Amino acid sequence: MAFGSMCIGRTDRTRRRLLAAAASGAALYAVRVSAVDADPAKLSTAIRSAFGDRPIVQQRVNVELPTLAENGLVVPITVSVESPMTAADHVSRIQLFAERNNLAEIAAFELGPHNGIAKVSTRIRLAESQQILAIAETSDGRLWSGAARVEVTISGCG
Repeated sequence: MAFGSMCIGRTDRTRRRLLAAAASGAALYAVRVSAVDADPAKLSTAIRSAFGDRPIVQQRVNVELPTLAENGLVVPITVSVESPMTAADHVSRIQLFAERNNLAEIAAFELGPHNGIAKVSTRIRLAESQQILAIAETSDGRLWSGAARVEVTISGCG
């Protein structure tokens, strides 16, 4: 009788492992499908709603993130902007956009001359490999941008 109990217990553990693996696979598939369905046109719409039709100059913004992220749930990013950060001339806002996430706008930071330097660091979620765009707005309304690409091996967005 003890031998039969051991076999049943082992079968239950195997079945549980199989069910857990199937559920994990289904969840990863659902995440991957929703990431593939993301619309890159959302990026231009999000930028236009945040900044209107003002010109964006690609300069002065440095985006630092790993070129390879093993997990899209926690991708570290640092954005710095060349600015004197004086009362008359400073970065007032930095916004981050991800072209392949379900929501293109992923973060926004308000800054002022009291910050001393125009630099922010955070961790972001990414649906898949893509380019991250940072746009900095100055106190006089100018817009600067910078971008970096990251390869994601495991999706972080659903």
